[in-house]
Amino acid sequence: MAPITFIHSSDLHLGRRFANIPEPQDGNIRGRLMEARHGAILRLAEVARKYGAAHILLAGDTFDTATPSAQVLKQALSAMAEDSGIKWWLLPGNHDNLRNAEPLWDRLMAEAPPNVHALTTATPVLLDDSACLLPAPVTHRAPGRDLTDVLAAMPSPEGTLRIGLAHGGVTDFEDTGAHIPPTRADSARLDYLGLGDWHGRLAIGSRTHYPGTPEQDRFKHGRRGVCLAVTIDSPGALPRVEEVETGHFLWTEQDLPIQAGLDTPDALDALLPDRGRRDVLLRVQATGWASLAQRAELVRAANAAAPDFAHFELVTDHLGTLLDTVDLDAIDHAGALRQAAEDLRDEAEDTTRSADDRGIAAEALARLYAYVTDPAS
Repeated sequence: MAPITFIHSSDLHLGRRFANIPEPQDGNIRGRLMEARHGAILRLAEVARKYGAAHILLAGDTFDTATPSAQVLKQALSAMAEDSGIKWWLLPGNHDNLRNAEPLWDRLMAEAPPNVHALTTATPVLLDDSACLLPAPVTHRAPGRDLTDVLAAMPSPEGTLRIGLAHGGVTDFEDTGAHIPPTRADSARLDYLGLGDWHGRLAIGSRTHYPGTPEQDRFKHGRRGVCLAVTIDSPGALPRVEEVETGHFLWTEQDLPIQAGLDTPDALDALLPDRGRRDVLLRVQATGWASLAQRAELVRAANAAAPDFAHFELVTDHLGTLLDTVDLDAIDHAGALRQAAEDLRDEAEDTTRSADDRGIAAEALARLYAYVTDPAS
């Protein structure tokens, strides 16, 4: 038999609105992120053509909700139809599960072009004469059991590759029995088990893989999204799995440790990428201890850099404030402002207060300092 190559992807979450990302007054980052998710369809097709793959397997959560708009559904199907030589295989996941999204799958099957197939039953499907696809669609958002347990008994023609497709986690922190055993590929005699649900790239074993989402949607994974180009030579042979970058946006989180005397604008600048900032979402976590002056300079530097990026966050929740009389002198030597600054300093240093209250006082003092010392104010 000839080797088969296919593309494994998952978690496109088409239609996601990114309400957790604040929309700047002069930007449209949410719209750009939504468009990039749709664009992942065409990028996956490009990868399939590059690797000579006739099949793209989507392991769940193609849609972000059970009720995507007619526009999201229609445009997704139209994009998949652009190359009729590539077959798309869509598995229901927890976000677009069969119970909550039954009307979605009915609409999809009614409107889908000939090269788009919905895997709504746990029934084997022949990809070609050499490979059989064994799907385990998600029936409920939280099914409470391992849906891949049917794969072991699922038949396939003798001599064909057994390729499983499922959606769910391999770790069950609540011990509900809903997790997928990491040995499922072996127990079900699978040549490959393609999984979805985890949004980062993760290899569970030589035959079991998560590709992650092709277009990242969180800071957790620190790299652009990928898909997997999988080649299997024959039944029993180990699959050859290649990561192929598909993500347009880079979501990245950087730590910025601060200590007394550090030039905070220079330290921040050293973290920033030299190019491509418009397509980077960056969160900087400042830690350690900073004087009021250092904090103010850091905030000004962050505000100056932010417009270069698709999204920029400076997080100072874990940055302590060094309270110095010299800093208070910069606010005022006497009068109402000086009195307010001293009151806030005293509250920030009062160990009888809660940590949250001390933090609020320190943050208020830092804001007062920044306001008074801002050259533009």
